[in-house]
Amino acid sequence: MKHTHHNHHKVTGKNLFWVILLNVGISLAELIGGLLSGSMSLISDAVHNFSDVISLIISYAANRLSKKAATEKHTFGYKRSEILAAFVNSVTLIVLAVFIIYQAIERYINPVEIKGRPVIYLALLSVVVNALSVKLIEKDAVNNMNMRSAYLHLFGDMMTSVAVLAGGVVMHFFHIYQIDSILSVFIGLYLIRISWEIFRSSLRIIMQFTPEQVDLQKIVKEVCQIKGVKNLHHVHIWQIDEHDIMFEAHIDLSKDVKISDFEQILKQVKECLSKFDIHHVTIQPEFSVEDEKEVIVNN
Repeated sequence: MKHTHHNHHKVTGKNLFWVILLNVGISLAELIGGLLSGSMSLISDAVHNFSDVISLIISYAANRLSKKAATEKHTFGYKRSEILAAFVNSVTLIVLAVFIIYQAIERYINPVEIKGRPVIYLALLSVVVNALSVKLIEKDAVNNMNMRSAYLHLFGDMMTSVAVLAGGVVMHFFHIYQIDSILSVFIGLYLIRISWEIFRSSLRIIMQFTPEQVDLQKIVKEVCQIKGVKNLHHVHIWQIDEHDIMFEAHIDLSKDVKISDFEQILKQVKECLSKFDIHHVTIQPEFSVEDEKEVIVNN
Protein backbone atom coordinates (compact mmCIF):
# COMPACT_ATOMS: atom_id res chain seq x y z
CA MET A 1 0.00 0.00 0.00
CA LYS A 2 1.57 3.28 -1.06
CA HIS A 3 1.26 6.26 1.26
CA THR A 4 1.69 9.86 0.25
CA HIS A 5 2.04 12.74 2.64
CA HIS A 6 0.78 15.56 0.45
CA ASN A 7 -2.33 16.15 -1.63
CA HIS A 8 -4.44 13.40 -0.06
CA HIS A 9 -8.21 13.89 -0.18
CA LYS A 10 -9.64 15.65 2.89
CA VAL A 11 -12.39 13.55 4.42
CA THR A 12 -15.35 15.49 5.81
CA GLY A 13 -17.49 12.60 7.10
CA LYS A 14 -20.68 14.43 6.06
CA ASN A 15 -21.66 11.78 3.51
CA LEU A 16 -21.03 9.06 6.09
CA PHE A 17 -23.73 10.61 8.31
CA TRP A 18 -26.32 10.21 5.51
CA VAL A 19 -25.11 6.70 4.81
CA ILE A 20 -25.78 5.80 8.45
CA LEU A 21 -29.36 7.10 8.22
CA LEU A 22 -29.98 5.16 4.98
CA ASN A 23 -28.69 1.92 6.48
CA VAL A 24 -30.72 2.29 9.68
CA GLY A 25 -33.82 2.57 7.46
CA ILE A 26 -33.06 -0.49 5.33
CA SER A 27 -32.12 -2.56 8.41
CA LEU A 28 -35.50 -1.86 10.02
CA ALA A 29 -37.34 -2.57 6.75
CA GLU A 30 -35.59 -5.92 6.27
CA LEU A 31 -36.13 -6.91 9.90
CA ILE A 32 -39.87 -6.20 9.72
CA GLY A 33 -40.11 -7.92 6.32
CA GLY A 34 -38.24 -10.95 7.60
CA LEU A 35 -40.48 -11.31 10.63
CA LEU A 36 -43.65 -10.99 8.52
CA SER A 37 -42.51 -13.40 5.80
CA GLY A 38 -40.64 -15.87 8.01
CA SER A 39 -37.47 -15.34 5.98
CA MET A 40 -34.31 -16.00 7.97
CA SER A 41 -32.20 -14.75 5.08
CA LEU A 42 -33.85 -11.33 5.31
CA ILE A 43 -33.49 -11.25 9.09
CA SER A 44 -29.83 -12.26 8.77
CA ASP A 45 -29.28 -9.54 6.17
CA ALA A 46 -31.00 -7.03 8.47
CA VAL A 47 -28.74 -8.04 11.37
CA HIS A 48 -25.73 -7.83 9.05
CA ASN A 49 -26.77 -4.35 7.90
CA PHE A 50 -27.42 -3.19 11.46
CA SER A 51 -24.01 -4.44 12.64
CA ASP A 52 -22.52 -2.38 9.85
CA VAL A 53 -24.49 0.63 11.06
CA ILE A 54 -22.64 0.27 14.37
CA SER A 55 -19.35 0.09 12.45
CA LEU A 56 -20.31 3.17 10.42
CA ILE A 57 -21.09 5.07 13.61
CA ILE A 58 -17.64 4.12 14.92
CA SER A 59 -16.10 5.33 11.64
CA TYR A 60 -18.07 8.58 11.80
CA ALA A 61 -17.06 9.22 15.42
CA ALA A 62 -13.41 8.40 14.62
CA ASN A 63 -13.47 10.76 11.63
CA ARG A 64 -14.78 13.57 13.87
CA LEU A 65 -12.25 12.80 16.60
CA SER A 66 -9.31 12.77 14.17
CA LYS A 67 -9.93 16.46 13.44
CA LYS A 68 -9.61 17.54 17.08
CA ALA A 69 -6.55 19.65 17.80
CA ALA A 70 -3.60 18.41 19.83
CA THR A 71 -3.48 19.41 23.50
CA GLU A 72 -1.03 19.14 26.38
CA LYS A 73 -2.65 15.85 27.38
CA HIS A 74 -3.03 14.59 23.79
CA THR A 75 0.06 15.80 21.98
CA PHE A 76 -0.74 13.82 18.83
CA GLY A 77 -4.42 14.78 18.97
CA TYR A 78 -6.74 11.92 18.02
CA LYS A 79 -5.14 11.01 14.70
CA ARG A 80 -4.95 7.30 15.50
CA SER A 81 -8.70 7.07 16.19
CA GLU A 82 -9.39 6.36 12.51
CA ILE A 83 -6.83 3.54 12.51
CA LEU A 84 -8.49 2.00 15.56
CA ALA A 85 -11.86 2.30 13.81
CA ALA A 86 -10.48 0.61 10.69
CA PHE A 87 -9.08 -2.21 12.85
CA VAL A 88 -12.35 -2.73 14.73
CA ASN A 89 -14.38 -2.63 11.50
CA SER A 90 -12.15 -5.13 9.71
CA VAL A 91 -12.24 -7.53 12.68
CA THR A 92 -16.05 -7.34 12.95
CA LEU A 93 -16.40 -7.90 9.21
CA ILE A 94 -14.19 -11.01 9.36
CA VAL A 95 -16.16 -12.32 12.36
CA LEU A 96 -19.44 -11.66 10.56
CA ALA A 97 -18.15 -13.43 7.46
CA VAL A 98 -17.27 -16.52 9.50
CA PHE A 99 -20.73 -16.41 11.14
CA ILE A 100 -22.42 -16.10 7.71
CA ILE A 101 -20.49 -19.14 6.43
CA TYR A 102 -21.42 -21.15 9.55
CA GLN A 103 -25.10 -20.24 9.25
CA ALA A 104 -25.09 -20.95 5.52
CA ILE A 105 -23.69 -24.46 6.03
CA GLU A 106 -26.25 -25.15 8.74
CA ARG A 107 -29.07 -23.86 6.52
CA TYR A 108 -27.81 -25.99 3.61
CA ILE A 109 -27.99 -29.12 5.78
CA ASN A 110 -31.41 -28.19 7.15
CA PRO A 111 -33.20 -26.13 4.46
CA VAL A 112 -36.46 -24.36 5.33
CA GLU A 113 -39.19 -23.00 3.08
CA ILE A 114 -39.06 -19.24 2.52
CA LYS A 115 -41.58 -16.92 0.88
CA GLY A 116 -39.59 -15.60 -2.04
CA ARG A 117 -41.57 -12.52 -3.08
CA PRO A 118 -40.93 -10.35 0.03
CA VAL A 119 -37.29 -11.43 -0.09
CA ILE A 120 -37.00 -10.21 -3.69
CA TYR A 121 -38.55 -6.80 -3.02
CA LEU A 122 -36.67 -6.00 0.16
CA ALA A 123 -33.36 -7.38 -1.10
CA LEU A 124 -33.72 -5.22 -4.21
CA LEU A 125 -34.35 -2.17 -2.01
CA SER A 126 -31.28 -3.07 0.07
CA VAL A 127 -29.15 -3.34 -3.09
CA VAL A 128 -30.24 0.15 -4.18
CA VAL A 129 -29.65 1.71 -0.74
CA ASN A 130 -26.23 0.10 -0.33
CA ALA A 131 -25.19 1.02 -3.87
CA LEU A 132 -26.11 4.65 -3.11
CA SER A 133 -24.22 4.46 0.19
CA VAL A 134 -21.12 3.06 -1.55
CA LYS A 135 -21.25 5.87 -4.10
CA LEU A 136 -21.57 8.53 -1.37
CA ILE A 137 -18.28 7.62 0.32
CA GLU A 138 -16.39 6.23 -2.68
CA LYS A 139 -14.15 9.31 -3.00
CA ASP A 140 -13.41 9.41 0.74
CA ALA A 141 -12.36 5.74 0.68
CA VAL A 142 -9.50 6.24 -1.78
CA ASN A 143 -6.94 7.65 0.66
CA ASN A 144 -8.42 6.99 4.10
CA MET A 145 -8.20 3.59 5.78
CA ASN A 146 -11.10 4.27 8.13
CA MET A 147 -13.40 5.26 5.24
CA ARG A 148 -12.10 2.36 3.17
CA SER A 149 -13.14 -0.09 5.90
CA ALA A 150 -16.60 1.56 6.00
CA TYR A 151 -16.74 1.40 2.20
CA LEU A 152 -15.92 -2.33 2.26
CA HIS A 153 -18.60 -2.92 4.87
CA LEU A 154 -21.16 -1.26 2.62
CA PHE A 155 -19.90 -3.01 -0.49
CA GLY A 156 -20.11 -6.30 1.39
CA ASP A 157 -23.69 -5.43 2.37
CA MET A 158 -24.52 -4.75 -1.26
CA MET A 159 -23.05 -8.07 -2.38
CA THR A 160 -24.91 -9.88 0.39
CA SER A 161 -28.16 -8.25 -0.70
CA VAL A 162 -27.50 -9.25 -4.32
CA ALA A 163 -27.08 -12.85 -3.15
CA VAL A 164 -30.28 -12.64 -1.10
CA LEU A 165 -32.06 -11.17 -4.14
CA ALA A 166 -30.79 -13.95 -6.43
CA GLY A 167 -31.69 -16.50 -3.79
CA GLY A 168 -35.17 -14.99 -3.50
CA VAL A 169 -35.72 -15.29 -7.25
CA VAL A 170 -34.57 -18.93 -7.32
CA MET A 171 -36.59 -19.81 -4.22
CA HIS A 172 -39.73 -18.10 -5.50
CA PHE A 173 -39.73 -19.58 -8.98
CA PHE A 174 -37.87 -22.89 -8.54
CA HIS A 175 -38.19 -23.66 -4.80
CA ILE A 176 -34.48 -24.46 -4.51
CA TYR A 177 -33.79 -23.18 -1.01
CA GLN A 178 -30.17 -24.37 -0.77
CA ILE A 179 -29.07 -21.71 -3.29
CA ASP A 180 -29.19 -19.09 -0.56
CA SER A 181 -26.68 -21.06 1.50
CA ILE A 182 -24.30 -21.62 -1.40
CA LEU A 183 -24.23 -17.92 -2.31
CA SER A 184 -23.76 -16.94 1.33
CA VAL A 185 -20.64 -19.11 1.66
CA PHE A 186 -19.05 -17.39 -1.36
CA ILE A 187 -19.97 -13.97 0.02
CA GLY A 188 -18.47 -14.84 3.41
CA LEU A 189 -15.19 -15.91 1.80
CA TYR A 190 -15.16 -12.73 -0.28
CA LEU A 191 -15.69 -10.55 2.81
CA ILE A 192 -12.76 -12.22 4.56
CA ARG A 193 -10.51 -11.60 1.57
CA ILE A 194 -11.31 -7.89 1.22
CA SER A 195 -11.11 -7.27 4.99
CA TRP A 196 -7.78 -8.98 5.56
CA GLU A 197 -5.58 -6.25 4.03
CA ILE A 198 -7.18 -3.51 6.13
CA PHE A 199 -6.90 -5.68 9.25
CA ARG A 200 -3.23 -6.33 8.53
CA SER A 201 -2.38 -2.70 7.66
CA SER A 202 -4.21 -1.18 10.63
CA LEU A 203 -2.64 -3.72 13.01
CA ARG A 204 0.85 -2.80 11.76
CA ILE A 205 0.19 0.88 12.49
CA ILE A 206 -1.27 0.15 15.94
CA MET A 207 1.77 -2.01 16.78
CA GLN A 208 4.07 0.78 15.49
CA PHE A 209 5.85 -1.50 13.03
CA THR A 210 8.13 0.02 10.42
CA PRO A 211 5.96 0.94 7.39
CA GLU A 212 6.29 -1.73 4.72
CA GLN A 213 7.23 0.76 2.01
CA VAL A 214 10.19 2.10 4.04
CA ASP A 215 13.63 0.59 3.37
CA LEU A 216 15.46 1.16 6.67
CA GLN A 217 18.89 0.02 5.48
CA LYS A 218 18.69 2.32 2.45
CA ILE A 219 17.82 5.26 4.72
CA VAL A 220 20.78 4.53 7.00
CA LYS A 221 23.14 4.25 4.04
CA GLU A 222 22.02 7.56 2.47
CA VAL A 223 22.05 9.54 5.73
CA CYS A 224 25.54 8.29 6.58
CA GLN A 225 26.79 9.64 3.24
CA ILE A 226 25.98 13.20 4.37
CA LYS A 227 29.14 15.14 5.18
CA GLY A 228 29.64 15.42 8.93
CA VAL A 229 27.58 12.32 9.79
CA LYS A 230 29.61 9.50 11.29
CA ASN A 231 26.87 7.10 12.33
CA LEU A 232 23.09 6.76 12.48
CA HIS A 233 21.75 4.57 15.28
CA HIS A 234 18.92 4.00 17.76
CA VAL A 235 16.41 4.39 14.91
CA HIS A 236 12.64 4.25 15.35
CA ILE A 237 10.23 4.55 12.41
CA TRP A 238 6.48 4.29 12.86
CA GLN A 239 3.18 5.72 11.69
CA ILE A 240 0.78 7.77 13.80
CA ASP A 241 -1.94 7.39 11.16
CA GLU A 242 -2.26 6.22 7.56
CA HIS A 243 -0.30 9.15 6.09
CA ASP A 244 2.18 10.47 8.65
CA ILE A 245 5.45 8.59 9.14
CA MET A 246 7.45 9.46 12.25
CA PHE A 247 11.25 9.13 12.43
CA GLU A 248 13.60 9.49 15.37
CA ALA A 249 17.27 8.55 15.68
CA HIS A 250 20.64 9.39 17.21
CA ILE A 251 23.32 10.80 14.91
CA ASP A 252 27.03 10.59 15.72
CA LEU A 253 28.82 13.62 14.29
CA SER A 254 32.34 13.22 12.92
CA LYS A 255 33.49 16.31 14.88
CA ASP A 256 32.30 18.68 17.58
CA VAL A 257 30.30 21.45 15.89
CA LYS A 258 28.26 24.51 16.79
CA ILE A 259 24.47 24.26 16.86
CA SER A 260 24.24 26.46 13.75
CA ASP A 261 26.53 24.04 11.88
CA PHE A 262 24.50 21.04 13.05
CA GLU A 263 21.33 22.71 11.78
CA GLN A 264 22.81 22.65 8.27
CA ILE A 265 23.47 18.92 8.64
CA LEU A 266 19.95 18.42 9.99
CA LYS A 267 18.52 20.24 6.97
CA GLN A 268 20.27 17.75 4.66
CA VAL A 269 19.05 14.82 6.76
CA LYS A 270 15.46 16.04 6.48
CA GLU A 271 15.81 16.51 2.73
CA CYS A 272 17.15 12.96 2.47
CA LEU A 273 14.30 11.53 4.55
CA SER A 274 11.65 13.44 2.57
CA LYS A 275 12.52 11.22 -0.41
CA PHE A 276 11.15 8.35 1.66
CA ASP A 277 7.96 10.32 2.40
CA ILE A 278 9.13 10.99 5.97
CA HIS A 279 8.36 14.53 7.12
CA HIS A 280 8.23 14.25 10.92
CA VAL A 281 11.85 13.98 12.08
CA THR A 282 13.44 14.05 15.54
CA ILE A 283 17.24 13.76 15.65
CA GLN A 284 19.46 13.59 18.74
CA PRO A 285 23.00 14.80 17.84
CA GLU A 286 25.93 13.16 19.61
CA PHE A 287 29.71 13.51 19.76
CA SER A 288 31.88 11.13 21.79
CA VAL A 289 28.82 9.68 23.53
CA GLU A 290 29.31 6.15 24.85
CA ASP A 291 26.14 4.24 23.91
CA GLU A 292 25.07 1.38 21.69
CA LYS A 293 25.71 2.18 18.02
CA GLU A 294 23.37 -0.39 16.48
CA VAL A 295 20.71 0.82 14.08
CA ILE A 296 18.06 -0.96 16.15
CA VAL A 297 18.68 -0.92 19.90
CA ASN A 298 16.70 -3.23 22.19
CA ASN A 299 16.03 -1.17 25.30
